[in-house]
Amino acid sequence: MAVKLRQPILVGGVSLSFLLWLLQSWHHSVGQVGEFGVLGVMALGAGFWLFQQKNSKEIDFSRESVPLNRETVEKAIASCETLINHLETETGNPETISQLRQQVTQLTTQLDRQELQIAVTGGKSVGKTAVVQVLESIWSQQPQRLTLKETPALFINTDGDVAAESLAKEVALASDLVLFVTAGDLTDSELQSLRQLRATNQRILLVFNKQDQYLPTERATVLQQLRQRMTGLLTADDVVAIASSPASVKVRQHQPDGSVQEWMEPQTPDLTSLSGRLNQLVAQEGQQLVWATTNRAVVALKTEVKTELNKVRRDRALPLIEKYQWIAAAAAFANPVPALDILATAAISAQLVKDLGEIYQQKFSLSQAQSAAKTLGTLMLKLGLVELSTQTVGSILKSHVVTYVAGGAVQGVSAAYLTRLAGLSLIEYFQEQEISQTTATGQPFNIERLGQKLQSVFQQNQRGSFLQGFVKQAVGHLAPKSPQPELTGSETGATAA
Repeated sequence: MAVKLRQPILVGGVSLSFLLWLLQSWHHSVGQVGEFGVLGVMALGAGFWLFQQKNSKEIDFSRESVPLNRETVEKAIASCETLINHLETETGNPETISQLRQQVTQLTTQLDRQELQIAVTGGKSVGKTAVVQVLESIWSQQPQRLTLKETPALFINTDGDVAAESLAKEVALASDLVLFVTAGDLTDSELQSLRQLRATNQRILLVFNKQDQYLPTERATVLQQLRQRMTGLLTADDVVAIASSPASVKVRQHQPDGSVQEWMEPQTPDLTSLSGRLNQLVAQEGQQLVWATTNRAVVALKTEVKTELNKVRRDRALPLIEKYQWIAAAAAFANPVPALDILATAAISAQLVKDLGEIYQQKFSLSQAQSAAKTLGTLMLKLGLVELSTQTVGSILKSHVVTYVAGGAVQGVSAAYLTRLAGLSLIEYFQEQEISQTTATGQPFNIERLGQKLQSVFQQNQRGSFLQGFVKQAVGHLAPKSPQPELTGSETGATAA
């Protein structure tokens, strides 16, 4: 199979590998010089990589806790528009692009929204409906416009209510403020839901309802317990106690004639603490609450766009990885010197980094691509992937004696497999990155994150059936006219993940 090599890294690395192999074939002493040349080139590359690492900063993927303002949200919207522009360029689907742009326009108008949207959520029978009714009555006399929406009950473990609970969480996330209602101390499920909401930067008030059902001393104890459990999630002021629908009290009245009259006297709902806290939030944080809601919607839309964009780019990247894995296999198969195989494979990986970076809008210069390839190779060695892959491939190839004794089959198939792992790991890594707006930024890899991706991809591609098929396909590329190996389950049982 003829392959036209146009890439400078690929041509240079493979050519050097074959040149040194020819020199070794002509004379043993020259071969020693060639081996030294290979090690010298690799050492030089490693030194350059270490210099790059020393003078660059790793990407910090942690979410910064910064005060949210209008400018921050507008920048997020602009970033989302940039992603949509890239999607339009790479897909050309006018209907999808039009719908996405309409959503962006709606988000922009939301920045100036004056009416606050409040979700009232919680488990079953905690008094959500009563809370909504009383608050609507109170706020009907206020100038500030509020919309209260009760969500379906949470924590109903039946199949029919799964969709309802999902809807409840969607409503909560789309609201400016969440009133999380409980009727006592928190259950584990309630605490988990509160943590999930706070993780999305959602503003919450924890409302201890039905306090009238407790003795006065018990009310104070429960409220204190709730505030302690919310340490790190909510301030003490954001945990309030109310009685939205207090039970009627039996009144007994003795009459002058000695008779006794009894009746049930309705009690007035007590939402004083909740209403007061809401007044404070509306006055002090009303606009920020709207911006935070808009920002969450922008993040969700951006995730949707990026997911679609990653699908398109993955479809373009997979054929590229397949191309380079077979080039790596051919180079390693034709060159029986292990050290030179490493050089050829490293050269191909560098070109692969550069080409995949172009697909994912991560710009690399030639030297940066070489450094990135060296990083990948170092990670593979440290994680033991090279040794494991070679052993696995070798055990599968033993069933095909002619191919196995050909000399470079194990190296060739292993090179293809490792190149595939590197390519798939880069796809997973690049999918998480922001688009680089400048040329050859030199942005370093987050080594820890890249290592996690390598391990994950390796585990996913260790299935016995996949490896058998891959090895058979690789042998077909290396020796298309030779008989294909008959691989049985018993021969590769140890390779299954």
